[in-house]
Amino acid sequence: MTLGVLIRGKVNAADVVPYMIAQLVGAGLAALIVIKFLRRCSLITPIAPHVGPALLAEFLFTFALVYVVLNAATAEGTSGNSFYGLAIGMTVMTGAFAVGDISGGAFNPAVAFGICVLGISSWGNIWIYLLADFAAAVVAAVIFQMINQPMQTTPIATDEPPYETPR
Repeated sequence: MTLGVLIRGKVNAADVVPYMIAQLVGAGLAALIVIKFLRRCSLITPIAPHVGPALLAEFLFTFALVYVVLNAATAEGTSGNSFYGLAIGMTVMTGAFAVGDISGGAFNPAVAFGICVLGISSWGNIWIYLLADFAAAVVAAVIFQMINQPMQTTPIATDEPPYETPR
């Protein structure tokens, strides 16, 4: 998602690497907490996804997720609305239900890192998530930019006086 938002121009490029590092640290810490406190004696058998279907599943739902984020959280028409959390959450839930058994349903490189730390997916599969998730983010952002006009950066000239809040 961060890559898609960067391509959209809604995040400072200098903030991207620290933000991605923070996501990975958060995913790793969360996974370690789960291992230490919630999954003490549980044995996990890592998923063994088939490469083609897993790549496709991760790509499609990461594309959907990034496209929803770009539309709901960065578009001018949705500015100030509070529904975007629900739209994003429902997209993740739908993806997890639809393709969780196919790919593990990461839809984000940090989540992929977390599921590898947890042993839900083997480290040998992380390339599937990274390739599909980064490619989907780029494609979603490019399609979003093609469909939506560039954001207006200067006000439209008008003869009307500026709006004043009534007292």
